[in-house]
Amino acid sequence: MARLTLHDDRFFDPNPAIRRIARMLYSEVRDLPLVCPHGHVPPALLAENEPFPEPTSLIFTPDHYIFRMLYSQGLRLEDLGIPTVDGTPVEDNPRTIWQTFGEHYYLFRGTPTRAWLDYELYTVFDVRQRLDGDTAMDIYDQIQSKLQQPEFRPRALFDQFDIDVLTTTDAASDSLEHHQALRASDWDGRVVPCFRPDAALQIAADGWKKELHRLADAADTTIDSYEAFVQALEDRRAYFKEMGATSTDHGVYNPHTERLSDGAAERIFQRALAGEATEDDQAQFEAHMLMEMARMSVDDGLVMQIHPGSYRNHNEALYQRFGADVGGDIPVRTEYTRNLKALLNAYGTNPDFSLVVFTLDETSYGRELAPLAGHYPAMRIGPPWWFFDSIEGMKRYRRQITETAGFYNTAGFNDDTRAFLSIPARHDLARRLDANYVATLVARHQIELDEAHDIMEDLAIGLVRDTYNLGTE
Repeated sequence: MARLTLHDDRFFDPNPAIRRIARMLYSEVRDLPLVCPHGHVPPALLAENEPFPEPTSLIFTPDHYIFRMLYSQGLRLEDLGIPTVDGTPVEDNPRTIWQTFGEHYYLFRGTPTRAWLDYELYTVFDVRQRLDGDTAMDIYDQIQSKLQQPEFRPRALFDQFDIDVLTTTDAASDSLEHHQALRASDWDGRVVPCFRPDAALQIAADGWKKELHRLADAADTTIDSYEAFVQALEDRRAYFKEMGATSTDHGVYNPHTERLSDGAAERIFQRALAGEATEDDQAQFEAHMLMEMARMSVDDGLVMQIHPGSYRNHNEALYQRFGADVGGDIPVRTEYTRNLKALLNAYGTNPDFSLVVFTLDETSYGRELAPLAGHYPAMRIGPPWWFFDSIEGMKRYRRQITETAGFYNTAGFNDDTRAFLSIPARHDLARRLDANYVATLVARHQIELDEAHDIMEDLAIGLVRDTYNLGTE
């Protein structure tokens, strides 16, 4: 059976001059704490601190990076245990699913998923066999045995991973009950919410009315006007901030920003209340509400994040059967220079405003995002996101961004994951690739070695703490 190994020089340049410097730079940041300003780990995981049930539901089922690859090769999601919307039966034997996963693990060769999973298996669970069809059950049993031990409960792993702070992503209507439970506990791990109002702004969506009622209940108010709606959002932001939030997050298809008059916003809102809002209404309303969210950020200091450019639920049949977040979201071409003009002209030079912009369209890095962030004091560029938080994606990001925006108009790294155990693997990958890029600049004599040391610490923890106001407590 093939052994699982993690080479000390993985992801470093084969050029010995660069590799030698990269090793040194990486060694200085490899053990720094993990600062996680954006992600999707459910806070209930840490609030309840129950043992993980078994390997499949822990590693495989919640990670769309994994099962979308198997689906692309013709495997049925039903056979992979992915729950259906209507509750019709799917494969429910976790060992069977894990065996299928092992038999198809070769599909991940050369991908970041393979890099993360190998790191996770090797460093967290002490696995020394390469996962395949022959070793799948032995590895399953080894992981299952580990999961029964107290040191593998969520809070213990949080401490073992040396996570300084973990930010979750929470709907504007969320009660934050799990965050309340964490604050009331005797555990000192720092977990903070992030305010995400997307569902409340999508006024043409089927579930908008229900979300509006949830928002009204959470804010303990009645929402029958646009003014009341804005007040409810402001109240909820204040509560999120009281619970430790330092940021908001906005996942939009198109990052268009445009301010409407209060009267125009009210008319659109009333059409939404009557169930008559159109897709055009929603586009105008979202563009206006991005401006409002920026205004609120100036007032309350929450860092504003925009995650645009995903065509959600592209596979309609998959969406109808399995719902959202099953790997059917595809990037689209995204424009920023014109779309963000209204917002940046209004708030881009305001010292009380911070904006982090992400993209799924790499062609915009050098053409638009780097020049914008290299000009407007309030804007920073988020790290490679989703399809591009990968080995080659991170390399392309540094090459295209740095020459125009430098290092210090970027926002540091975030793992953006639901898969809790993959957090250290993702940070380790980012630190290795940043060390390699900075080492290349040293080898070319573009920067001096003492500067490289400073840059590496800033890329690992300094920039993200500064950008998201996440200084140590």
